[in-house]
Amino acid sequence: MRAMRIHEYGDASVICDDDVPRPVPGPDEVLIEVAGTSFNPSEIGLRRGLLRAFLPLDLPLTLGGEVAGTVVEVGTGVATLTTGDRVVGRVDRGGAAAAYVAARADTFVTAPTAIPLAHAAALPIAGLTAWQAVFEHANLTPGKRVLVNGAGGGVGGFTVQLARYAGAQVVATASPRSADTVRRQGADHVIDYTTTPLADALDEPVDAILHLVGGSALDAAALLPLLRPGGVLVSATVPVEVSAASPVRAVHFVASNDTDQLTALVKLVDAGDVQVDVTASRAMSELADLHRDVEAGRTRGKVILVP
Repeated sequence: MRAMRIHEYGDASVICDDDVPRPVPGPDEVLIEVAGTSFNPSEIGLRRGLLRAFLPLDLPLTLGGEVAGTVVEVGTGVATLTTGDRVVGRVDRGGAAAAYVAARADTFVTAPTAIPLAHAAALPIAGLTAWQAVFEHANLTPGKRVLVNGAGGGVGGFTVQLARYAGAQVVATASPRSADTVRRQGADHVIDYTTTPLADALDEPVDAILHLVGGSALDAAALLPLLRPGGVLVSATVPVEVSAASPVRAVHFVASNDTDQLTALVKLVDAGDVQVDVTASRAMSELADLHRDVEAGRTRGKVILVP
């Protein structure tokens, strides 16, 4: 079968389109015929070797951390899934950028029916990051005012929608090419970060800032004065330090795999409360080119890859 693998760390040219044996599911595992996987920016750091200090890898590695597809084989001990089930899930060992992937059955939940199966691959990582930022760390409730910094990205789109679903008033930063989408997703006010300093655009402080963009810790810390006393900055990218005497606090987190939360997300998608904005669908064989496009800033939102 086809598998998009890296045999060494480096630039996008290290991504190989390999022909490898189809995996066999072990005990408690299922074999998934991949309908789609989704690109996540963290895979660029993974490919470059920037994450190896705390995420060591056995190379060669098949890329792809989330998958939507159909169960085609069931390993021993699996009672929750059966052949033919359409599922979606996060595969933390990678392997989704391939024709088939084997993973633990308890990794997967039933895929949404309201969208194409391949599009469901956009949910697990970005959707869970947004869910945990909104509900676990910012604890958004009706009437709170939140700034979503980086609303035009894949995580940002889900974050805006979930913040709106929580009843918050949403201020979002986005470039002109993403602004209309961010408004459609529920932002009450969109700030063009390319032309307007945030401090000048906000007419009053916010209760929470959800920081979803890269950059330095200093850049993120510069947002702290935009919080009202008692407010919180939740960063999904860089840690931000706040003194014990500060009237605000900061949280840095890495999203965890949670199938209960993923199931709740699927229900929101099927109910029409959350839209999955897939901005492009590309062949899996184009993965190296997609990495180059992302590094050059030529993409927006969630991009899925299909075999």
